[in-house]
Amino acid sequence: MIRKIWRYRNTEVKPEAVKRAAAANNVPKIIASLLLNRGISESDFSAFLVKSKKYIKNPMDMLDMEKAADRITEALKNEEKIVIYGDYDVDGITSTALLYEFLKSNGANAEYYIPDRKDEGYGINIMAVNKLIKQGVKLLITVDCGITAIGEVEFAKLQGMDVIITDHHTCKERIPTAAVAVVNPKRPDDEYGFDGLAGVGVAFKLVLALAMKLGMNTGEVFDRYVDLAAIGTIADVVPLVNENRIIVSKGLDALQEPQRPGLRALFDVAGVADKKVTASTIAFFAAPRMNAAGRLGTAVTSVELLLTHDEAKAKEIAEELDRENRARQETEQEINEQALEMIAKDPGFAKKKVIVLARKEWHNGVIGIVASRLVERFYKPTILISVSEDGRGKGSGRSISGFNLFDALSDSEELLTNFGGHAVAAGLGINSDKIEEFEKKINKYADSKLTDSDMIPVVKLDCMLGGANLNMGLARMLANLEPYGMGNERPVFGVKDAAVAAISAVGVDNKHLRLQIEKDGTRVNCIGFGMGEYHRMIRTGDKVHIAFRLDINTYQGTESVQLQLVDIKTAE
Repeated sequence: MIRKIWRYRNTEVKPEAVKRAAAANNVPKIIASLLLNRGISESDFSAFLVKSKKYIKNPMDMLDMEKAADRITEALKNEEKIVIYGDYDVDGITSTALLYEFLKSNGANAEYYIPDRKDEGYGINIMAVNKLIKQGVKLLITVDCGITAIGEVEFAKLQGMDVIITDHHTCKERIPTAAVAVVNPKRPDDEYGFDGLAGVGVAFKLVLALAMKLGMNTGEVFDRYVDLAAIGTIADVVPLVNENRIIVSKGLDALQEPQRPGLRALFDVAGVADKKVTASTIAFFAAPRMNAAGRLGTAVTSVELLLTHDEAKAKEIAEELDRENRARQETEQEINEQALEMIAKDPGFAKKKVIVLARKEWHNGVIGIVASRLVERFYKPTILISVSEDGRGKGSGRSISGFNLFDALSDSEELLTNFGGHAVAAGLGINSDKIEEFEKKINKYADSKLTDSDMIPVVKLDCMLGGANLNMGLARMLANLEPYGMGNERPVFGVKDAAVAAISAVGVDNKHLRLQIEKDGTRVNCIGFGMGEYHRMIRTGDKVHIAFRLDINTYQGTESVQLQLVDIKTAE
């Protein structure tokens, strides 16, 4: 169990500002406080709470969007062969399916291509481009990739194939200027006003731009594809604010009764078909199964799931994805255990601020998930590298708050064959003979950026509550702030000096903690996932401080308040 620091999310928000915002927007003070804590200005309360399509920005305001739309409409008119070049994660899968389905519905001569994670790796590669050129492809449209593919795009142009880049990853100093259009809200010269879109969000905006060019009803097009846009947005863990919040909210509304046979089948095999579809449903049940195809096999399978209209085929693919997901979990567990063994044998581990581990037999489609688990366990930026027989390494990294992984990799660029990604997640290529030097260099970089206090995880509290606040009324009010995710995290509250009325360890291997606390005469049940060890540290009658999220638990049709524990401290 890692020691955690408790801090208030926003100490700048003053009581008078909360009171004024609550009155001006006719919302309870606690809701006004939560919104202000998240940096939502008083003037933006309505947009945040209403989540209306009217707040969606004009796609043509994005740099190069009109160029992209014009070139695609020209290709439609001339019946040119178009290929959508996607990525093998859920963001790329949904982007591919969304754009492909729209183009095909408008008569396009279109196909899609997703590289093999193991053999080709992430992004555009010359061999694939060359193959597509030989097949007569005249226009290549990337989704969720391509912003670093300078050489590949130049090669395509020389061979007579036009390329349109749509991406959302961080731009390096140079972008593929040989492309017909480079659509990426993260371009430094783009004044679109929101750079947090997922890859599928950018593809979605491209489809809306094309609908405008083709004289279609953009509202109907929005409704037709917002389900896919929401799934990719949730899965890619981008900030659920601004347009993303609207996309996910409207997408979840549509997913309550999914129109796609593939999604109905996927929800069924995941065991959530009869439950309310939330962002968590997508993140923990649907997305891992869709991702499993690209991790252990081919992501094309998941694209086919989203596109099929055949119920029997949808059921067959969903069951295949479910099997692959179970295989992925087994592989993930094996790699995790091997990584922990390597850490245990490293005498210098405690002094290292960045974990860098490499091994030959690791499956490069799973190492990113394991890296995330190690970050949760040790709270250190983590990079795992899978090394092939010929000495080529493919790495996947995850980071902690305050350590920009993309910048860290940029500092070691001369040791890498390639890299890309975001501040909190990135991928890289490296030759095995450079790994040891890379580990030293990135740790040296981390020493210059991270203090000892940075290496302690922080629990961000919205506010402290008394026992009278632990009720269904507040729990239902919080539902209006959904969907939750990065940038709009679920509120975390604190209660001080609560008495432990009952305590037990539950679940397989007593992994989880069940607790009942009493505060100000109110008793409420708590659940602490992965916190079973506290059962040996706390006794009935003890006083504790708890950090938690307020939940509604439904059991046999009866609803009750439940606190999902984030941390526990014994009262002194």
